[in-house]
Amino acid sequence: MRVFHSLVGSTVNALRKVSITHCREIKLGALADVYCANNILNGYARCQHLCLAHQVFDEMPHRDTVSWNTIIAGNVNCGEFEAAWEILRSMRRCGFDFDGYTFGSILKGVACALRYDLGRQVHSLVVKVGYASNVYSGSALLDMYAKCGRVEDAYVVFESLPQRNSVSWNALIAGYVQAGDRSTTFWLLHCMEQEGMQLEDGTIAPLLTLLDDAEFYEYLVQIHCKIIKHGLGCESTVCNATITSYSECGSIEEAERVFDGSFGKRDLVTWNSMLAAYLVHGKEQLACKLFLDMQRLGFEPDIYSYTSIITAYSEEVHKNHGRSFHGLVIKRGLEKSGPISNALIAMYLKSSNNSLEEALHIFESLEFKDRVSWNSILTGFSQNGWNEDALRLFGHMRYGEVEVDHYAFSAVLRSCSDLGTLNLGQQVHALTLRSGLESNEFVASSLISMYSKCGIIDDARKSFEETPKDSAITWNSIIFGYAQNGQGYVALDLFSQMKKEKVKLDHITFVAILTACSHMGLVEQGCKFLNSMKSEYTIAPRMEHYACAVDLYGRAGHLDKAKALIEEMPFEPDAMVWKTLLGACRACGNIELASQVADYLLVLEPEEHCTYVLLSDMYGHLKRWDAKASVKKLMRERGVRKVPGWSWIELNNEVHAFKAEDHSHPQCEEIYFVLGILMEEIKRLDIVANLKQSLGEGDDGGT
Repeated sequence: MRVFHSLVGSTVNALRKVSITHCREIKLGALADVYCANNILNGYARCQHLCLAHQVFDEMPHRDTVSWNTIIAGNVNCGEFEAAWEILRSMRRCGFDFDGYTFGSILKGVACALRYDLGRQVHSLVVKVGYASNVYSGSALLDMYAKCGRVEDAYVVFESLPQRNSVSWNALIAGYVQAGDRSTTFWLLHCMEQEGMQLEDGTIAPLLTLLDDAEFYEYLVQIHCKIIKHGLGCESTVCNATITSYSECGSIEEAERVFDGSFGKRDLVTWNSMLAAYLVHGKEQLACKLFLDMQRLGFEPDIYSYTSIITAYSEEVHKNHGRSFHGLVIKRGLEKSGPISNALIAMYLKSSNNSLEEALHIFESLEFKDRVSWNSILTGFSQNGWNEDALRLFGHMRYGEVEVDHYAFSAVLRSCSDLGTLNLGQQVHALTLRSGLESNEFVASSLISMYSKCGIIDDARKSFEETPKDSAITWNSIIFGYAQNGQGYVALDLFSQMKKEKVKLDHITFVAILTACSHMGLVEQGCKFLNSMKSEYTIAPRMEHYACAVDLYGRAGHLDKAKALIEEMPFEPDAMVWKTLLGACRACGNIELASQVADYLLVLEPEEHCTYVLLSDMYGHLKRWDAKASVKKLMRERGVRKVPGWSWIELNNEVHAFKAEDHSHPQCEEIYFVLGILMEEIKRLDIVANLKQSLGEGDDGGT
């Protein structure tokens, strides 16, 4: 906060000094002197007071190239590129020659606006007026091409420069970083050092963003050595990027070491980088402590700080902390902030079903609901199973002024999948085609899942084939689809094809392939996949992988191996793993092991009704009525009630949901009337069948 106040203060003081000078020059009649007028013009432009700058420029009796360059640069620096472009055209019409500074400023604007078409026009002018070999113009051209994603053109300009400076090198390296070309980037860094160029923060900071995975840890250590060697560790941009890179390469300890070494030189971004590192590594308590420490040392959290910490406390176990942060947001007067409100909506929707009202209250209280707000509430509805509400909300979103993007389509397609509403899903598919988003990897993945769950695996495959195959997201979905539709061997073939195509596998890929092995009873092959995850693919098995393996053993009737696997897990099994084993016990009829597993579950989730119901049904099936009664009694004592299952039917594009003894449907009287007729008919047919059976038996006895 103190840094912000000092910046504001310095800007106010600078503007005050320019205004005093301006008044003095008017009084002395010195504005006719172009040098004095240019200084005042430059002062207003630097303070980003374009209105006053334009007023001075318009009132200047005499202008030179410096005057035009100053007003162009002022507009570019304030993000007013269109105005800067018009001034450039006026400058040319008025007969003023362009110089290196003119080209440098306007090319900076072109780069920020990503106007490659205009950049080519400026390049032609640069060549025409003989400034192609000017290092300032050349570096600006190079930067423009790089930022517009034309790294090949940037390299051609770079090669043509008779003299290269650090700006040229940094611009080219940043361009290849933006393109994600690691090999060329590091080759350029080597060439830069070979030419004896001094490495700067502008060289290193962009390059560090490429080191974002555990496989690049050794490279990161080498770059860190260069940072220390060249004395760049004190530069905040380099320090912040180093913290983030170490975190993304899996070393939270090194990230902490860099952060601790930056004491006295930290800015808000440094704190946010370390905050994000803790949260990525699941260290919520350390993140919370850091969040408090930064305020104690005078750094006021910004929107990024709040959204990060709120997002981290979305899980049910952290619900009270999440509410505390909500209270802090209100105390600081930030509840109207869109990004923070969106994070709060997501937090409440993820924490528990009981928090829907809080999420809706925040959503409805927002004065301006952007796409993120709509997508947050829509995704929350979809993920929590409120699918009918999600479909209604999607309808409101469509007919509002909010553009429907790939996140919204993914969420609503998930709801169609969960409801099994093929007709609605096909209509949403048509909307994605109209919007041109059908090939987006998230939308395509949702389409594949929707068709798979509706049993239309051919249409799922068609959606897969029509999308780019460079992402694991769509591959995972189609492998899941075939696995769930009983075509495990096709899923295994796709897995092999995925490896051939060199698509990067992730943890979800192995959940999909283990599911396929489980459904096909391929125990040995599934075990090989589980054991090879860490050694061959450097992916540590997670809780869900062990749950799949337990299911694999359980379906094959190997309960002893399933239990042994749980005991060998490198971390404590969660409720999902125990529920999987309990389901296997039920399938195999092993009531003794089921009782042991249920004991664990009743400690982990004492309010979860499924465990009680499953155990009670098993006791009932074995006619152990006393044990069944004990489970029912325990449910009553703990206030646990069985949550009724829902059924639904899609009729005329409308989803109708029902549960046992439900009277909420507007046509329930007619439904129960027809149901009564059907029950009477069933009874009549049952009586007739019994009578025929009795008569048949009597005939047999008489013969």
